[in-house]
Amino acid sequence: MGVQQYVLFAVLLVPLSALIGGAYGGSCREATLCCNGRDSSCVVQKAPLNAIIEDLNDKPCYCDHACLKLGDCCDDFKSHCGVIDCIVSEWGQWSECDTACGNGMMSRTRIIEQKPQNGGKHCPSLVQKRGCQGLKCHNHHDRKALRETALLLPAALSKSRHENDTSDIRRNLRLRYKNAFKHNRGNEYCVEFEVIKATKACHKDNVYRGLAEGERVIVRCDLEALHEDKTVDTLASNSVQDDEEPDTPKYRCRGDGLTGRNTRFTTLALPACRGKWMRLTVGQPKKCPSSDAQFIFV
Repeated sequence: MGVQQYVLFAVLLVPLSALIGGAYGGSCREATLCCNGRDSSCVVQKAPLNAIIEDLNDKPCYCDHACLKLGDCCDDFKSHCGVIDCIVSEWGQWSECDTACGNGMMSRTRIIEQKPQNGGKHCPSLVQKRGCQGLKCHNHHDRKALRETALLLPAALSKSRHENDTSDIRRNLRLRYKNAFKHNRGNEYCVEFEVIKATKACHKDNVYRGLAEGERVIVRCDLEALHEDKTVDTLASNSVQDDEEPDTPKYRCRGDGLTGRNTRFTTLALPACRGKWMRLTVGQPKKCPSSDAQFIFV
């Protein structure tokens, strides 16, 4: 074959391969391709059909809308075919808590600035919500109770403390009870809670394993943990009062919570064990034997 014939054959061979394998070049605009749906023939060959592809950039790319999901679009597919992704604004400010007192929700929103067109990405969520705690309660007592964190000890310590009050571990915590109810243990009471959330440290400890999500626990308020509640101004409170002397101050344990409200707890001996619980006991708490309680207030 002569030199002139070989050159002529090579010139004819290139356009023939391009026609067989689709457009050649690497651009939807240059190939004048833009196809709806999924169309495997809407392809742009970046290398000759039978060539060995060593560079991933030489792989074929597509100009059909299915390439958006498959991730094999040509670089200029969106601009050439008018594909526009959804564009949203930045998040706005968080709203006020929708509950004045207790558990509630707050939210924030954003708006659509550009709707998707021609198969562009759909718009993400326009609303976010998160929990909140309303502290605008009816009186100062309620607000204080919601902010308190209950400090707990195992109820097993209660029995040994009653047998020998001088060994009370809470003397080191500056708890004084010489004048409280004239040492009348009949004023001790119990509160029932449902655990809402607890850390993993609680689950790993045999003593505090009962503080698991969904479990109900009874906490005893012993005489040693009672303190004067100076914020109470009504008899409808959670506090207890000496029946023999109605004019005496009211007393309660810190962290005994409000009915139907979430508050926090932590354990004295294992600070890593902590969480949230909801008080189930309604109204003024009632007396209960030590055997009914799993924990005691500190």
